[in-house]
Amino acid sequence: MTDNRELPRQIVVTPTKSVGISIILTVFFGPLGMFYSTIWGAIIMLIISGVIGVVTFGYGLMITHPICVIWGALAAHSYNKKLLEGFRLT
Repeated sequence: MTDNRELPRQIVVTPTKSVGISIILTVFFGPLGMFYSTIWGAIIMLIISGVIGVVTFGYGLMITHPICVIWGALAAHSYNKKLLEGFRLT
């Protein structure tokens, strides 16, 4: 006699991160806005931006700020890609 009971299905709800919100937060708040998409990236860029900002009297932030925006957007996209690849049915 076979047992045809079906195992209970588990549903995991994990929200994705919006690339647009990541860009907006990073444009307005710089490295602090990166905390939405990447914690380690935000910490690294806070340190780098702080050092470069002090050494160049703030002019170097014109270089680090766009880097923060790009890094934040790529981190959010990468997070979503990894999250969705984990749920692919084979």
